[in-house]
Amino acid sequence: MDTQITAKLKINKPASEVFDAIIDPVKIGHFWFSSSSERWQQGKSITVKYDEYNAEGILNVLEIEENKKIVFSWGGETNEETVVAITLNEPDHLSTIVEVYESGLDESDPEAVSKMLGQKEGWIYMLTCLKGYLEHGITDLRASLIH
Repeated sequence: MDTQITAKLKINKPASEVFDAIIDPVKIGHFWFSSSSERWQQGKSITVKYDEYNAEGILNVLEIEENKKIVFSWGGETNEETVVAITLNEPDHLSTIVEVYESGLDESDPEAVSKMLGQKEGWIYMLTCLKGYLEHGITDLRASLIH
């Protein structure tokens, strides 16, 4: 079974603005995590927090290609480490196609399908919040999803 998760959304902003929103520790708090310990750079371990859920985790930034790609691993502290690749494709200077690929879920896990659906939901939600933030300045969608 292929356990890769894919999510994709068009954002009507240049790739440089999308990229900066993801790696900037202040901007990320407007659409994704409550906070990020520092600006994301290749080789760095970043602590991210969700204050609303009293949760935090570590992201290991594996690769950064400015305005094009961000690759990180997470979940290692729970022995469920996955790798996430976020690619930014700019078809013109006014919009960006953001694609998220997450791989590494254990296909033998009896909960694999449920975890895949949860991750897919999370990525679509994050991308929707990112779109709302960058296109319309909406900062209160983040952490509004109720489980």
